[in-house]
Amino acid sequence: MEYIARVEVSLKPGHSDPEGETTRESLRELNYPVKEVRVSKVYEIRLDASSLDEAERLIDEMSRRLLSNPVKDDYTFKVEEAGR
Repeated sequence: MEYIARVEVSLKPGHSDPEGETTRESLRELNYPVKEVRVSKVYEIRLDASSLDEAERLIDEMSRRLLSNPVKDDYTFKVEEAGR
């Protein structure tokens, strides 16, 4: 069965986010009352798996092994059947 996963990887609290800081300053220069901007990466992954549980296990493994750095990143994901 085919599944689609959405994985969001973001910096853990306390880690510097230079891209977010630059974006915040640019928005403030445009007169938006922005207090903070945090940047995240989002991955959309299509995969084949025999069940939702297997798809979630695979996505969790991919996230830990490649998509995130456990020292500085947190990740969340959602998996659903393709076509929904």
